[in-house]
Amino acid sequence: MFNIERWQEIFEAISKNRLRTFLTGISVASGIFILVILLGAGKGLQNGIEKQFERDAAGIIEVWTGTTTKEYKGLNPGRQVQFRNSDYNQSVQKFEDKLELRASTQNYWGAQFVYGKENGNYQYRGVNPDYGGIENLVIVQGRYVNSKDLENNEKVAVIGMKIKTDLFKDQDALGKEIQINNINFKVVGIFTDPGGEREEARAYLPLTTVQRAFGAGDKISNMFFTLKKTNDYDEALAQSEKFTQDLKNLLKSKNMVAPEDDSGIGAYNSVKDAKQFYDLNLYIRLFFWWVGICTIIAGVVGVSNIMLIIVKERTKEIGIRKALGASPFSIITMILHESIFITTIAGFVGLLASLLLLEFVGPLVQSEYFRNPEVDFSVALTTLVLLVFAGAMAGFFPAYRAAKIKPIVALRDE
Repeated sequence: MFNIERWQEIFEAISKNRLRTFLTGISVASGIFILVILLGAGKGLQNGIEKQFERDAAGIIEVWTGTTTKEYKGLNPGRQVQFRNSDYNQSVQKFEDKLELRASTQNYWGAQFVYGKENGNYQYRGVNPDYGGIENLVIVQGRYVNSKDLENNEKVAVIGMKIKTDLFKDQDALGKEIQINNINFKVVGIFTDPGGEREEARAYLPLTTVQRAFGAGDKISNMFFTLKKTNDYDEALAQSEKFTQDLKNLLKSKNMVAPEDDSGIGAYNSVKDAKQFYDLNLYIRLFFWWVGICTIIAGVVGVSNIMLIIVKERTKEIGIRKALGASPFSIITMILHESIFITTIAGFVGLLASLLLLEFVGPLVQSEYFRNPEVDFSVALTTLVLLVFAGAMAGFFPAYRAAKIKPIVALRDE
């Protein structure tokens, strides 16, 4: 139990070893400071990775075409593969029971957009209705492309916020007509995208309209799929990898591409990439914990050495206490109090300094894969518990040594 006299004893003991105590405190404080900063940096990496995956729906599997590199069934390498509507329809038909979202696109870059006297070059895509969910778009006005647009080959456009700002300024864009490569389209929706301005510098049109109006026939550029959710990540990963391979096999067979030729038909599985990113982030955070704890251990060793010196210098005092009836437990408690006090105060200073640094400097450090380094309450609480435990461990062996001192030996100490 801490009382005024006990506090006075602790301060007196510490004041006798001011320099050693100060240096030890610096060691402990720096250990906690480094640990918290590293954990905050680890959280910043995690936030950055999560922000990247916010751009799209979870678990996207994308397939695209390229140029073959292997001879197959009499066809020479160097052949450009082209997806068509039949590829998409056959894929959906075969895997219908596994799919949550599905879409095909026909992509164009550098198209001329005109409204009144304003114009600019932007990207446009012919899409299916599910593509808005795959891109994780947020419709801020109007609506997205729907199935009736595709059925009726409607000349409608959903434009990004950048296009709206560039062409319409402060005007309302809904219901207005814009020209895309000299063809009129009615603006039926405006969207924002978590990916930022680059993704908002594009327009989405009904796929059937794009194929007919711009002479694409039944060609498509890419196909996108997401699978039905599962509760277990490993199961979801295995399921997505199997689906990706089965889909590639189907499309390679249909387009006469060698089974081992991934240049002819390529695929991207975001579930697999997410696993790699989060595993890497976990390893980085574990490494940060290791470095921080090693630094704290160095400080704890310093505290333990200080307490050993203090015990040595107070041998006669300890002997007098024991001669007057002090129990070994009370001697251990006395030393532990001093050890915990030093580590807790020094550690709290390091914790406070690191939290202030993260609070004020952290938001200023922004990059694509690093955002808002922070430490949550549970981590701060863990470090405080770690401090108390470290203080107890630092003082235990000196305290145990003090408790074993025999009064008669202590009183003879010079």
